[in-house]
This record gives sequence, structure tokens and C-alpha cells, in this order.
Amino acid sequence: MENQKPDWRYRLHEIIYEADTPAGKLFDVILLIAILASILFVMLESVSSIDAKYHKELDIAEWVITILFSLEYIARIICVRKPFRYIFSFYGVIDFLSTIPKYLSLFLAGTHALVALRALRLLRVFRILKLARYLGASNHLANAIRASRAKIGVFLFAVLIACIIFGTIMYLIEGEDHGFTNIPKSVYWCIVTLTTVGFGDITPETPLGQFIAAIIMVLGYGIIAVPTGIVSAEYTKAAGKDEEELTKEELSGLTPIHLNTISCPNCLTNHHQDDAEFCFKCGQKLTDD
Repeated sequence: MENQKPDWRYRLHEIIYEADTPAGKLFDVILLIAILASILFVMLESVSSIDAKYHKELDIAEWVITILFSLEYIARIICVRKPFRYIFSFYGVIDFLSTIPKYLSLFLAGTHALVALRALRLLRVFRILKLARYLGASNHLANAIRASRAKIGVFLFAVLIACIIFGTIMYLIEGEDHGFTNIPKSVYWCIVTLTTVGFGDITPETPLGQFIAAIIMVLGYGIIAVPTGIVSAEYTKAAGKDEEELTKEELSGLTPIHLNTISCPNCLTNHHQDDAEFCFKCGQKLTDD
């Protein structure tokens, strides 16, 4: 076919974007190791005693990794039919943001520390270990939080009102002599106490103030449990629906669809069926066989 990509581009795409092949899996594992090493170098460089002794070595190592990531970024663009789909995709933006800071450090001091963004690239571990098919639980949690947002919003509003009331009371009881210099600062103290953080920068000294503080502390434990209960109820409800649907599928003789990690060289769509030959989204042939 005239529009068919050269074999080397298909092979490069298979190595970089696939995790089912030995070469692709090896590439991703090496990439993850390089990301971890880069993050470690940045962390060590932030320690003044280590940086003073090994600054040159850390800088060279970081430049080596940055150049390798730059070549990888260029290779990812070259081996896809529509480069802008990758460039403006989630991983494409992360790859760019995690590579550019080291170059910016040549012109702007301190920006090299932003290479810690490479930690986000570790999300690729989901593709390597084929964990994408097990993300249903995380989807349940996200859906449960969305379904609970109205209840949680009302609850947080009520907590905020309570903090304003208790903060104002503490301002009137303790006053400026005991650190409660104004109502906003007293509300801040109430929030810190209610969440059981307790920085200790402001403490009540009068018996009545200490009594109210004790009540707020006890309320804090109950208040923390409420959002958890709301989300848990929604999560259980969603999980129950899925289990019911799965039972129906089993009774009807349907079998679960197994997905692979093949990425379409044209539109970068993932999660094709194991026996798929063409992309379910754009129709592009998935392999060069």
C-alpha cells in the first residue's frame, strides 16, 4: 500500500507504545528505571551536603537522562501517523513538561527542580503491568465521590458555619491576651482543632475556653467519619450494581472481554481486544503483519 508506513516506523512504534512484546516491555521497564533514577538525582541534589560533594556528577547524570528522554519524546512523535495527537495527549504533555525544565535551567535558575514532574510518567506502569483492566474499582470510587458531592457540600458548609460560630465564641472568651487577636484567627484555630491537627500556635488558657476546645476536639472525630460514611455508602451501592450486572452476564453465557495493550499507530487508542487486527476507533491496521 502506498500510504503504509515504513517497516522501521512500525517496529519503533511497537517498541515504544506496546507492552505486550518483549522489546516493548523491556523499553518501558528501562524507562521507568530512568525516571526513578532522575527523581532520585533531583532529591539528592536538594540536599546541600550531598550537592556540595557530588554536584558535578549529579548534573552530568541528569543531563544524560534528559537527553535520553528528549530522544524518546522525538521518537514517539516520529512513529505515529498523527503526531499532534500524542503531543497534546495527557502523556505527551507530561513527557514534554518533564523534559523541558533541565533545558530551562540554562537560562532560569532553579527550574531544574521541576524535573520531579517525571514522577507522573510512572503512570505508565499501569500499561506495563496490564492494570488498566482492574481500574474498575478506582472508577467506582470516582463515581461515588461525584454522587456524594451534594451531600458532602452541605456537610462541609455546616462544618464551616460551626467553625465560624465556635471561633467567634472563643474570640469573645479568650480575647487578644491569649492569642485570639481577631475572629478569622479564632476560626483558623477552630478548624485546626476540629480536624485534630493541633499545631499548638494558639491555645486557650481560660477554663471555659479549654472546655469548649475539648468539645470541639471530640466533635472532630465524629465529623471526620461523616464524609467517609457518605462516600462508602455510594461506593457500596455502585459495586452492588456492577456485581448484579456481572451475575446477569454469567447467567446469559457472556464471557468477559480480554483487552491487550496495543496502541493504534494512527490515533493512539488503547484497550483493543486480544484478537483485534484493526483499531475499533479509526480502523487503522494495528500490526504490520
